[in-house]
Amino acid sequence: MGRLSTKPQILDAAVGLFHRQGYNGSGVHDIVAEAGVPKGSFYNHFASKEALGIAALRRYWEGGATLLEMLRDDAKPPTDRLRAYFQALADITRRAEHRFGCMIGNLGAELGGTTPSIRVEIAAIMASWSGAIADCIRHGQRDGSIRGDMEPEELGLFLLDAWEGALLRAKVDRSEAPIAAFMTIALGGLLQTSRRLPARQTSRAKGEV
Repeated sequence: MGRLSTKPQILDAAVGLFHRQGYNGSGVHDIVAEAGVPKGSFYNHFASKEALGIAALRRYWEGGATLLEMLRDDAKPPTDRLRAYFQALADITRRAEHRFGCMIGNLGAELGGTTPSIRVEIAAIMASWSGAIADCIRHGQRDGSIRGDMEPEELGLFLLDAWEGALLRAKVDRSEAPIAAFMTIALGGLLQTSRRLPARQTSRAKGEV
């Protein structure tokens, strides 16, 4: 019987360390020590630390992406889905006492300007993430429960950016207040029905002003 691969242990250790300490604060030695595997095992599975960074981001996203199913639950109104989804994310960061934030946002801030391959991976993840939020918003615009005077893609991008900003501030302040403000202002105010115009009608109206 062959030996079990050490790749999962290395990936899990990298996700944990990158999330807690950042990419630059976690060396290969730290990662293999955390995983409890020989250093040579690292290079059996990853060509470089950068390659591990991309794989760790994908592993982290796999866990978070399962929550996106909440946004696709047609049994619930779109506004309820959005609130439940962000509340689930808020509960996760609350259990961690707001110490770590989001690994995707953290590595984006740390490496987005210096490591192109990781920047591209993070951009792809965030596009998928905001796209799922936008799809839910689009459903709400169709049934009139979400304001229709803005494009769903714009709202999806803004909500994700606002969420990541709230996580960063909560991490810095070790406070629930930024998360509460996001839930109240972004979900309670920004998404509320206003003029009930479909987004494409709004674009035409702007052109006529």
